[in-house]
Amino acid sequence: MEYEEKKPLIWLGDSRKQVQSFPPSVRQDIGSALYDVQLGATPALAKSLKGIGSGVFEIVTRFDTNTFRTMYAVQLGKHVYVLHAFQKKSPTGRKTSKKDIEMVERRFKEAKQLAKE
Repeated sequence: MEYEEKKPLIWLGDSRKQVQSFPPSVRQDIGSALYDVQLGATPALAKSLKGIGSGVFEIVTRFDTNTFRTMYAVQLGKHVYVLHAFQKKSPTGRKTSKKDIEMVERRFKEAKQLAKE
């Protein structure tokens, strides 16, 4: 497989701090997936995040009984923007909370502005 030139990561808000607080195996999975994204590939753990915008994906990882999500944006210039990362705590199933979706939307707007500069 031929890869593109490695795109730099830009961490928005507290996304990097959040990922650093995850268990080591989760951090390793996320790091590996983001590295694939930097090289232009779509990692197996990633899926398109509907309703936010084109090129926004989420990496879903599990550890014990917990689920961890990391949202990122591609197709914005020459960078990969990590928008949000969190441990899912919702007792209502798979749906991402409104608060987390609003955070991703705000940071996606910020990433689009940064990409224009």
